[in-house]
Amino acid sequence: MKILIINGPNINMLGIREPAHYGKETYEELKKKIARHCDAKGIEHEIYQSNHEGCLVDKIQEAYFEKVDGIVINPGAYTHTSIALLDAVKSVMIPTAEIHISDVSKREDFRQVSYIRQACEFTVSGHGTDGYLESIDKLAEIIKEKDGIKE
Repeated sequence: MKILIINGPNINMLGIREPAHYGKETYEELKKKIARHCDAKGIEHEIYQSNHEGCLVDKIQEAYFEKVDGIVINPGAYTHTSIALLDAVKSVMIPTAEIHISDVSKREDFRQVSYIRQACEFTVSGHGTDGYLESIDKLAEIIKEKDGIKE
């Protein structure tokens, strides 16, 4: 099983950017945490981050051709603005999970809108960076069920 973890704008600034919302864990620490978790579960993974919407769309489309089984995406601010990301996820038909480190439901009004959610299997929000691990596990179960894999 291969899962692609995509991070949008400013996620690379974890540990620096608004620690009250996002914590003090750095992006490098998050990547190591995800790698350890996936390795322990036997899940092949790739972690990708870009501050550019088109690059994120390109990566989602590449996932289709690379036969990725699932996508975990933290679109950052593009959550609330990007129909392009929504359309990209819809077009590839790969099971996708939306993740947010902070609890967006308790933040500014504009953060209450998520375009990409319409194309996602589920959303994890407000569980800190552990939400990535939760998303990976839940998405892996969905993929196994879809593929009829029993453990």
